[in-house]
Amino acid sequence: MAAFLDLGWLVVLLPMLLAVVVALFGRVLGRFTPAVAILAPLWVLAYGVLSLVEGLHDAPRSGSVEWLTVGAADSLTVGWAVDGLTAVMLVVVGLVAALVVLFSVGYMHGENGLPRYFASLCLFTAAMSMLVVADGLVGLFIGWELVGACSYLLIGFWFTRPAAAKAAVKAFLTTRVGDVGLLLALALLWREVGDLSYAGLFAAAPSLAPATVTGASLLLLVGAIGKSAQFPLQIWLPDAMEGPTPVSALIHAATMVAAGVFLIARTWPLFSLSPDALAMTLAVGGLTAIGAAAAALVQTDIKKVLAYSTISQLGFMFAALGVGAWGAAVFHLVTHAAFKALLFLGSGSVIHGSGTQELEEMGGLFRKMPVTGVTWLIGAGALAGLPPLAGFFSKDEILHDVALAEPVWAILLFGASLMTAFYVARTTRLAFFDAYRGDGHPHEGGWSMRLPLIALATLAAAVGFAGAWLAETIGAHHGSLDLRVAAASTLLAVLGLLAGWKVAGAGHPGLKQPRLAALADLMRQGWGADRLVERVLLAPVASASQFLYRFVDRQAVDGIAEGTAPFARRVGRAFSSLQSGDAQWYATMLGAGAVALLAVVSYIGRGL
Repeated sequence: MAAFLDLGWLVVLLPMLLAVVVALFGRVLGRFTPAVAILAPLWVLAYGVLSLVEGLHDAPRSGSVEWLTVGAADSLTVGWAVDGLTAVMLVVVGLVAALVVLFSVGYMHGENGLPRYFASLCLFTAAMSMLVVADGLVGLFIGWELVGACSYLLIGFWFTRPAAAKAAVKAFLTTRVGDVGLLLALALLWREVGDLSYAGLFAAAPSLAPATVTGASLLLLVGAIGKSAQFPLQIWLPDAMEGPTPVSALIHAATMVAAGVFLIARTWPLFSLSPDALAMTLAVGGLTAIGAAAAALVQTDIKKVLAYSTISQLGFMFAALGVGAWGAAVFHLVTHAAFKALLFLGSGSVIHGSGTQELEEMGGLFRKMPVTGVTWLIGAGALAGLPPLAGFFSKDEILHDVALAEPVWAILLFGASLMTAFYVARTTRLAFFDAYRGDGHPHEGGWSMRLPLIALATLAAAVGFAGAWLAETIGAHHGSLDLRVAAASTLLAVLGLLAGWKVAGAGHPGLKQPRLAALADLMRQGWGADRLVERVLLAPVASASQFLYRFVDRQAVDGIAEGTAPFARRVGRAFSSLQSGDAQWYATMLGAGAVALLAVVSYIGRGL
């Protein structure tokens, strides 16, 4: 086992090699393509599990190579290091990715371009593994960018659909805004420290100037906000639902969007030294949690509900980071990966079986899809925070820690919890209960789709009890369950579930009022964030670009370039008139030139 764990780079290289194999030989492999593709996440999962079994908290394994030499002494290295936090993340990535590949066998059956799809999943597994196992910010940044590229490929898998192609570009460009912040953080830390490995940064962090620490931490936060779809860069995630639903479960619920939380947790010894960065993180998380939860209340697309829910739950994690409870944030990251991946795959089963994503075209699916229905209820209960499911323990720990540090922000999070239970009940009733409102023939998927649901439902029910073990593994604090917070959050969950259930059955009678209907429409559009970006950012940039194109580019630059030839012709015609063939004229011009030259020489000579 020790020899296997010493081969840390293989956790990245083997999935990358399998991605190449699937891409090149997928058509030859045929129906065996998923069997080859699933080896990549299973390899990552095995490495993570064996690392946890051996125990790496006190003695992490590592290795590195020199990547770039700067000058005579400085060099950048890229290496790997596996400690408790890394091992936990490898298990999350490997397990969810393996279940997604298995689920895709049934969900994507008959689709064109499956070798490209499964190769992209393998490549994403490799990229996310590199982001996790990197021993410094250089390796993390490489994995970070590869994850973004894979997200673009998978969101735009159905690239012939204009909406999917547009969503892929939107996700890529929006997350690049955050990536600029992360890159600037690397540049600042390299200038001040001269070392981008975690060990070097953390050793130098206490001696850095407060302004440097705050600047670097805020730039890291910008990167995390972009990747984890937090305010104000949350606009890409709802549109990313245009991709295949298994992709949503993997990238936009369990792994990629959690990378921002992982980044801050990984760099915690540096990040925690800046009170301003912590306060900003808390504000971003609190506002995102309540705003996204409100937007989820009125969504009519089942995947859009889950998309805004993901943004909101990530806001809870950021709020926990903002009050110093990074262990609680990672705990919720792990439980959220289980129950939200379950809900996304459950929505995929519903879409596959009923042929629609619209809640108004569903209903009564519990009787027709019992496995999906039962597992959905477990995931929904975990998301709502019902005891003893996983979400109850992790979310209550966040609520407790935030309430102790910042009671005002805790009130907002309790409000977001109430809204979470509301939209969970509303979505569940509209999809699974009452009469069927569609025109299709709903049916349960095959076992390749059912088994992942059962596995994730088991985790969503049980992983909450592993909070103390997880905290010990990653070296974080784990507080005991606060009965007052637990009672309050459970009461709010029950009230929210009852209200959401009733509203779903009543058909939103109150929304017939114009003001409420307008508010609901604004919430459905994500509080008009896209329109705001269009008016405040895109429209001015487009106008400025048009001005520069018409007046600077076309008239000035092109005018000068295109006017060179006519000017040369006019000058040539003027001088050509001097070529008359008259010898006396040539002699006169020669004499005049000699006199002018002598005059110039004489004038210059007088000053010497």
